[in-house]
Amino acid sequence: MTNSASSRATPPAPVILPNPDDPRLTERVTGIDQTGARVEIKVPVERPLTLYLNAQEIVTMMTIGDYPEYLALGYLLNQNMLKYDDVVTEVEHDDDLQVVVVRTEHHTNFEAKLKKRTQTSGCAQGTAFGDLMEAIESIVLPQAELRTSWLYQMTQTINTMPSLYLEAGAIHGCALCEQGTPVCYTEDVGRHNAVDKIAGWLYRHGVDPADKIMYTTGRLTSEMVIKTVRMGIPILVSRSGFTAWGVDLARQVGLTLVGRARGKRFIALSGEKRIVYDQDLAYVEEESARHRRKGEGGDD
Repeated sequence: MTNSASSRATPPAPVILPNPDDPRLTERVTGIDQTGARVEIKVPVERPLTLYLNAQEIVTMMTIGDYPEYLALGYLLNQNMLKYDDVVTEVEHDDDLQVVVVRTEHHTNFEAKLKKRTQTSGCAQGTAFGDLMEAIESIVLPQAELRTSWLYQMTQTINTMPSLYLEAGAIHGCALCEQGTPVCYTEDVGRHNAVDKIAGWLYRHGVDPADKIMYTTGRLTSEMVIKTVRMGIPILVSRSGFTAWGVDLARQVGLTLVGRARGKRFIALSGEKRIVYDQDLAYVEEESARHRRKGEGGDD
């Protein structure tokens, strides 16, 4: 499978959406509230998932457990451990063993580097990070546009669609959007897992990222910028705030970075030339309090 836009197709149907009714993803727990009254609430589950690339154990992730194939592929791609021209022959998930194995036609460059590397966590992480930074420096993001009408349509749709957050809270969401329409929406206990699932979905189905918008409920950190750029997506939007390094990296690579997108408001700190102001703000509603996340008075 290649990463060229010419080889990619339109998004398959149906779109991926969260399933808040899946009994595997939440549990009911009891406690007491501020008055001492007994209450019962839903909370998201966390379960370990160990990822192997061929015969090499890579990492054990804590995840809600849905879409393990997309999570595994996306993690490897976003960490530059798997190249877009590597041929994946199988992705095997064993729910009982809590293991997912990605097999490729040939050994990957990452496995070759591991053999040459001193096996300390600091050295391994530093080398991997260096490889990742080198990989994004060569990426040229496509020219695209972000119409403000799409932005407001997108945020309104995402805020009102069924989600684990609305059912149980304590979870992050990421959505891949085409114009103002979400085509793939994932959730997990960590925003990095949610975006990795989208990367895996893109890769598995050969979807063209050139005209897509990435939306996240989490902060716009360097990690989120790097992963968005690795996927070849030119626009990243969040309902939350920024980190300084996230902004700096976005400006270096020409990524359109839009944060604090709630109701009528948003702030763009990079790639502003892609924004087309085509929406009359008089017709945009403010966000309902039901959809606000904890801590959003700041930059949660």
